Amino acid sequence: MTASTVNTTDDRTIPASSDGILPPASDGRRSDAGPATNGAPSFSGEPAGRGAEGGGARPSKTRQRMDKLKDKALRWIDYDPQVVEAASVSETLKRAVHGTQPAKAAGAYVKRLFPFTQWILHYNLRWALGDLIAGITVGLVLVPQAMSYARIATLPLEYGLYSSFVGVCVYALFATSKDVTIGPVAVMSLQVARVIQHVQDSNGDLYSAPEIATALAFLCGLIVLGIGLLRLGWLIEFIPTPSIAGFMTGSALNIAVGQFPSLMGFSSKLNTRAETYKVIINSLKHLPDTKRDAAFGLTALVFLYIVRWALQRVERRARNPVVKRLAFFALTLRTAFVIIFLTVFSWVYLRNKDEADYPISILKTVPSGFQHMGQPRLPTHLLSSIAPELPVSTIVLLLEHIAIAKSFGRINNYKIDPNQELIAIGVSNMVGTLFGAYAATGSFSRSAIKAKAGVRTPLAGWITGICVIVALYALTDAFYWIPNAGLSAVIIHAVLDLIASPKQVYAFWKVSPLEALIFGLAVLVSVFSTIEVGIYTSVGASAALLLFRIARPRGAFLGRVRIRPDVYPNSPLEQKDSSENVAGSGSVTPAAGSRFGISRDVYLPLLPDGVRNPLVQVEAPPPGVIVFRFEENSDMILEHAHKHTRSGENWDNVPAGDRPWNNPGPLPWKRGKQEPTQAELVEAEKPLLRAVVFDMSSCSNIDTTSVQNIVDLKRSLERYAGSQVQFHFASILSPYIKRALLAGGFGTGTGWTGPERPLEIAPVVQSGMEPVMTEHAKRLQRMHFQRRMFGSPAPGTPQKLDGDGDEVKPHLPSSPEERHDQQVRQEDLEAALGAVQQGVHVGGHAWSHQVPGHESAHLEAPVVSALFPRFHLDLTSAVAAAVGKDDW
Repeated sequence: MTASTVNTTDDRTIPASSDGILPPASDGRRSDAGPATNGAPSFSGEPAGRGAEGGGARPSKTRQRMDKLKDKALRWIDYDPQVVEAASVSETLKRAVHGTQPAKAAGAYVKRLFPFTQWILHYNLRWALGDLIAGITVGLVLVPQAMSYARIATLPLEYGLYSSFVGVCVYALFATSKDVTIGPVAVMSLQVARVIQHVQDSNGDLYSAPEIATALAFLCGLIVLGIGLLRLGWLIEFIPTPSIAGFMTGSALNIAVGQFPSLMGFSSKLNTRAETYKVIINSLKHLPDTKRDAAFGLTALVFLYIVRWALQRVERRARNPVVKRLAFFALTLRTAFVIIFLTVFSWVYLRNKDEADYPISILKTVPSGFQHMGQPRLPTHLLSSIAPELPVSTIVLLLEHIAIAKSFGRINNYKIDPNQELIAIGVSNMVGTLFGAYAATGSFSRSAIKAKAGVRTPLAGWITGICVIVALYALTDAFYWIPNAGLSAVIIHAVLDLIASPKQVYAFWKVSPLEALIFGLAVLVSVFSTIEVGIYTSVGASAALLLFRIARPRGAFLGRVRIRPDVYPNSPLEQKDSSENVAGSGSVTPAAGSRFGISRDVYLPLLPDGVRNPLVQVEAPPPGVIVFRFEENSDMILEHAHKHTRSGENWDNVPAGDRPWNNPGPLPWKRGKQEPTQAELVEAEKPLLRAVVFDMSSCSNIDTTSVQNIVDLKRSLERYAGSQVQFHFASILSPYIKRALLAGGFGTGTGWTGPERPLEIAPVVQSGMEPVMTEHAKRLQRMHFQRRMFGSPAPGTPQKLDGDGDEVKPHLPSSPEERHDQQVRQEDLEAALGAVQQGVHVGGHAWSHQVPGHESAHLEAPVVSALFPRFHLDLTSAVAAAVGKDDW
């Protein structure tokens, strides 16, 4: 046997004797704990005869009593050093904190809270030039967008500017992304509007819209900051991208449809906050009420799309880098240009008209400066009214930002810290409440502009903040003439880019059809219900899909494929391999012969799920052996065993009263008179189940429930097979998986025969620890779990016939005397098998022909190993141990 096939249970876990076999303890268990007391192993850790004072002195009576109490306590909790030492918790904790001093750990934590300290001292002129250009560019886009999004949030326009200033300035101190821009966004603004409506519907005019929006920003910022400080950002990974895209698409449709009446000039005639489909229907009904606002709104919308199409075409085709750069800036600033043009046209059109008779709707007065700075109003009653809306608001706040930050990190080759990004969002929103700002998060469109403008550091946000301050203090008089229809055109143009394209939706379908269905479900629910319900639906469906995948993961039944190098005739490798085989044992197998060179085994699924190449032939394991790639679910193994092997329980000669209720057999008047059916004949040709091999390379964790499931599986398979079924485990990834299997009795060779077989690993009902069995049940159990089965013919072997041509059936003992004699023979066999095991080398096997009573290999003879439930380094070794041969 090669080194790869030896038992991989390490010396610390199972100390062996000189021949590698654990000596059986007096209570039927293998123990490495040294001398036993009253048939029980000693757990005190003290060698026999050595006292507390050392030097061979006899221990004091107090120490002896303490040792006895300790031994009793350890026996009471069923302490097993073989299990515990397989993966020591104390050693794991020591390795986890090895070399980490508390002071240094605290310093590193504080340093991570302020990432700007790692680059600010390296700041230079070239970085400053790139940040200046990017900051001004984003500022020119941010000002009109901020006012537009404040309209979506049903807030005065200046609140959008407040949120923009605080977001870009504070984020620069905590950011791990140079590209992301914090500020008002469409989806969050829509959620703020819904929260304001919810609170005011419940409390009337007790709280104003800005007070509600500021309180919401404080609560969301506090929650997100707490998540970041506790380093719980990994929770976001449980929500897949299709779910995020689904509710963002639904939100974009809702926003665009809600802005259409304002674009056409009849927004006062319908409720634009209703469900999306209702707004569409009502907007079509009111088309005859269109006003002159449509001239400004539709013109602006058409201008934005034509300019974008033309400049993108120029940017893609231009070979001169200067032309490409100019096209990019013109494309980026098209929103600012259209607002400037519309403002000028509106002033020319309305300057000589009476304010009460303006034919179009304009912004009118926008307060200059920070008019609402100060301590926010946060009464308890208001916070409790907002609380039901917090989950959705928090999800929207953090999901969009983390998705944007990760996306630009991948594009520009740097890695963000999700927890630090959450801290940045939390601090930005909490500080923003002092300026009267509402909830802000990362913006995809402005972040894309910032990245393409050549930003070098997060300090570009301060340049953008200066632009916002200039707008607040110097341009508010000009804001008076901005048409509302123009802002609606800007909003529609911006949010339509959030809608997932058909190409993206089909990509979801190609990768995961179930997640594509979740995307479609989120969009439909958002359109026909509310955004809040759409978010809950998408997140809930994603969680349900994740739980389903965890509860019912895919497993695979494996077979063997022989891999050989591509060797041509008369090549040096072929000649070398041929000479080695001739000089060796003289037997050359086709798998390793001179024609094919050196080969190796790989194990692939038997079903054509992963292998579609018709030239790859997957060879099934020998009859009676199952090879299964274990993930976290083993229920399908029992079904596979029932389908491909036969039951070892022979009830033909068992009295009807002794048969189980769920297998009563034929009716009394038909018993012994029926000819076997074709199905019964086919069933009789199936082999008995002898071994199950688990490939654990796909299993990263195993819990108590999983171990109990494997224990129950072994019990069920052994009852079905009527004999002992070996369990072999290969490629265990973690010592804690090994420890869990050892705790379940696997790998120890104990607890799997007779009535002391473990019934429950972690019982819910404590009485289940002790098996309650009648004498009759114990007698049947001993019958079912004998190590030897009486002459079941192998598939394809001729049947034994008597002189009359009838099949010779094995005789099952029925009388107590015969059963007693059989039990004596069984005990003799066990003693003989133990003697064979004592003669096997370390980690080796006793093949089936070495079993007493078998001079040659038999397909259904038991395979005996030093420890029949084994751990193996690789799958090939495990299969060889289960089959009983190194080569099939």
